[in-house]
Amino acid sequence: MKVWALHLAVLAGLAVAQMVLPPYHANNLARIMVLAVYAMGYNIAFGYAGLLSLGHALLFGAGMYGTGLLVHHAGLAALPALIAGTCAGAGMAALVGLLALRTAGVSFMIVTLMFAQVGFLTILYFNGFTGGDEGIALNAPQRQILGADMTQDTARFWAALALFGVALGSKLLLVQSRFGRVMLAMRENEERSRMLGFNPYVVKLKILVISGLYAGAAGAAYALLFGYFGASFASVQYSILPMLYVLLGGGGHGSWAASGGGVDVLSG
Repeated sequence: MKVWALHLAVLAGLAVAQMVLPPYHANNLARIMVLAVYAMGYNIAFGYAGLLSLGHALLFGAGMYGTGLLVHHAGLAALPALIAGTCAGAGMAALVGLLALRTAGVSFMIVTLMFAQVGFLTILYFNGFTGGDEGIALNAPQRQILGADMTQDTARFWAALALFGVALGSKLLLVQSRFGRVMLAMRENEERSRMLGFNPYVVKLKILVISGLYAGAAGAAYALLFGYFGASFASVQYSILPMLYVLLGGGGHGSWAASGGGVDVLSG
């Protein structure tokens, strides 16, 4: 209960901050919350499961372009496009994982980086459709979510806080679940986990898909809330940034306390 109380206190503090901060700082805080969702997804893969990836920009970009292109070219409403972008991030993670998870360690990191670079170069190559380096700006009518105008500072902040709150609560539920314990066990002792009947390839693929779901949601939300998407968001920089966020915040922080501690929790 203390963990949940702490999480709720953080959300309450952010809600209060919106009321006291000037619009410029509130907008920056909204941007931070969206990127924090991206960092949560990376933490699931790296901090809790030990999957060091340099390809998450591909997943973030899949969510961003999956939403942005559907809104801009197909005229899809913002909310369905947001869901589609989130699913695009998870789907791209599944495709990458099917191949990349045949490797491990540094090899896994290099393979994921290669996939991300392919995605980045593809965006540049089809610049007539994707906007390339210049990107594409979304106008106000394209950024309406359930009647709320995401060009307005207050609506944008509350949408970012809602996304952050759902992502934070879902992540805590995941870490405290049995699957969360399996993630930790896989990170700490993969061979022992295999002996207990868990397939490392399948478990890691599921973890990567969940991580991609978070990355896709963050990318999709970023495009709609801030009205712009471009190739720079799919560059290697956006694979390094979430890794730095996780390292600074502490990868898998609190996982032992939340899950009961150690590989032995699997046998309980």
